[in-house]
Amino acid sequence: MNTLGEALVFTFATGAVVLFCRAFPFIFFRTGNGEGNRGAGWISFVEKIVPPAAMTVLAVSSVASSIKANVYESLPVLAAAGVTAALHLWKRNSLISIFGGTALYMVLKQVLKGF
Repeated sequence: MNTLGEALVFTFATGAVVLFCRAFPFIFFRTGNGEGNRGAGWISFVEKIVPPAAMTVLAVSSVASSIKANVYESLPVLAAAGVTAALHLWKRNSLISIFGGTALYMVLKQVLKGF
């Protein structure tokens, strides 16, 4: 059994840690005027860079893993990746390029299923 002093120290230490954890995002990412807006530039940089980087890593990983599998799985993936890139370069619309590449992949996968 803890003494009253130990229980009070534990309670205050726990309260301080919880308060710091809850206040940290508001302190770090505040967007006020003057000296307090250091987080806004960093966040806007991250929101511009991270989604394309994550999509690139996923696409490269998907193509690389299918190439290692076998030739019948590689053909639909490579064709769909090429069509997706071509559609995106042509129309500059992510919805059209992703939908077109996915549709071609599904068709080729079903056509080559018998082979």
